[in-house]
Amino acid sequence: MNEILEYFPHLTDKQIEQFKALQALYEDWNQKINVISRKDISNLYSHHVLHSLAIAKAINFKDGTTIMDFGTGGGFPGIPLAIMFPNCKFKLIDGTGKKIMVANEVIKAIGLTNVVAEHIRGEEEKGKYNFIVSRAVMPLPDLIKIVKKNISKEQNNALPNGVIVLKGGNTEGEIHEHKKLAEITPLSNWFKDDWFKEKSLIYIPL
Repeated sequence: MNEILEYFPHLTDKQIEQFKALQALYEDWNQKINVISRKDISNLYSHHVLHSLAIAKAINFKDGTTIMDFGTGGGFPGIPLAIMFPNCKFKLIDGTGKKIMVANEVIKAIGLTNVVAEHIRGEEEKGKYNFIVSRAVMPLPDLIKIVKKNISKEQNNALPNGVIVLKGGNTEGEIHEHKKLAEITPLSNWFKDDWFKEKSLIYIPL
């Protein structure tokens, strides 16, 4: 939890409580349903919560912004972002029902009211959103083909509507089709832990 406060020192008491509650909740649920690698659960804050919050370093979503988390798994990056931006609306979707159940239980336990989590495939989602966020769910060109239909034409932020994804390793192949538009930011620009060295945030306006 200290690493969250190190990089985001201006959290409210409520946000701190919500972030603090995540460790025990995910540890408990992870024993029943494997949503995070068992070896990695002790790194929940650095490898999952802080990783998700790289998106909050890239853009400070304005109140009223709508965001869909595609392939959220157990709630990443959607739940940390929903805590960080309580006045934005989040829709978390995943094709695995058990993972969505965990996400919904965590949402309920920490009292988040700005999030809906639903067991649905991206192809079936009809809603319109300012931004689609995702954590390494599938190759970026495939993701864009699915979610293009979900990008709203109504702008709400300085950054134009589009897709924001968190990726590891070489991103050149990922952005080939969108090379002129894509903005890539190494996460080591924001976070000093070695774990972030090979990881990037990719933003593509659509």
